[in-house]
Amino acid sequence: MKKHSARVAPLSACNSPVLTLTKVEGEDRTRESVVGTTDVQSAGAAGTESGTNRGRLHCCIRVTAVQAQKALWGVAMVMCVCSSWAGSTQLAKLTFKQFDAPFTLTWFATTWNCLFFPLYYIGHVCKSPERQTPRQRFRECCRFFGDDGLTPKVFFTKVAPFGLLWILTNYLYLQALRKINTTDASALFCCNKAFVFLLSWIVLRDRFMGVRIVAAILAIAGIVMMTYADGFHSHSVIGITFVVASASMSALYKVLFKMVLGSAKFGEAALFLSIVGSANFVLISFVPVILYFTHVEYIGSPADIPWGHFCGVAALIFAFNVLVNFGIAVTYPTLISLGIVLSVPVNAMVDLYTCEINFNTVRLIAVFIICLGFLMLLLPEDWDQCIIQLSTKLRKRDEPAEGSAEPGATTGLNWRGRSRTSMSTFTH
Repeated sequence: MKKHSARVAPLSACNSPVLTLTKVEGEDRTRESVVGTTDVQSAGAAGTESGTNRGRLHCCIRVTAVQAQKALWGVAMVMCVCSSWAGSTQLAKLTFKQFDAPFTLTWFATTWNCLFFPLYYIGHVCKSPERQTPRQRFRECCRFFGDDGLTPKVFFTKVAPFGLLWILTNYLYLQALRKINTTDASALFCCNKAFVFLLSWIVLRDRFMGVRIVAAILAIAGIVMMTYADGFHSHSVIGITFVVASASMSALYKVLFKMVLGSAKFGEAALFLSIVGSANFVLISFVPVILYFTHVEYIGSPADIPWGHFCGVAALIFAFNVLVNFGIAVTYPTLISLGIVLSVPVNAMVDLYTCEINFNTVRLIAVFIICLGFLMLLLPEDWDQCIIQLSTKLRKRDEPAEGSAEPGATTGLNWRGRSRTSMSTFTH
């Protein structure tokens, strides 16, 4: 049995989307790489130049088709993640106008996590050739927690703390929606990416990257400017504090999960989230009851509760968590993260249409700085090497054009050829 703490990868916590289980290990990627390697080896064993060329062409076509498929899935994922996150934010804001109960809504939405493992098992039965019973699959996924499985000690030491962080993340975000508009809340929540990097750099000893330090500074500057945009009023300062605390809880959740449990496969991640939802239903149900009888979150009768809005918010949050945690099975994690940052302009358009926000210059600059920092954090670890390699390839492409001129050619022809080459390089 491998220790999960040994499976920690550098900067994987920072590359993970919001509230995902840090890094979900898929089985399809290894199969694709094995197939590609087999094709190349079989082509090389033919011993003829034509066979080798055919094998390389076949491998390139297959790799291109896989990348194109992932790109198409990525576009669909970006739209789905953006719509689910922006939709849940807008619907939650609308729900609080009828029933101001952020914790009850958090408890209700978290309970829907119980559906993760049943939905995963249905997919396992439909896709896997080796079908297992629910009990067998449950026991196999429980090995993620250790050799003894899910014991009471493991639950209270390795599961309950993450369930508490999950509830705090959602509750603080919903509390912020009661104080500030959805555009500011969604933009400020993007700062969790910078917090993840800072915590992973300090706790996990990840590699230092100057561009991500700059992104973290931009995120902090955006928070200060967002506070200044409303003139440091009490309600806006409290709302900004809530959403920044929510982003901090999200970052702490991901970094601690990476440090304590490592990475999870699809079944293990689904089981973990289902356990969090079940524990929320069993252990936290008394809190909404207490809030009801103390008139903190009170409503006249259960019939007056907007169940349609409640179920809509819970369904959208559940769909968002499904896409974020398991979307890397069909596309790249960076594309999933783009859906989160694209929810900011979507919320801004809705707020502008409903006239609930004043887009002054300071607010626009703050939103732009936070989104820019978020996008900078999506850069790969070797982004500087990729730029150097690209510039080297461009230089090598220019050299044959300059040296291909004949000795008897005039200087005018040489200059015309150089200008075309440099112009094409600049436009691309």
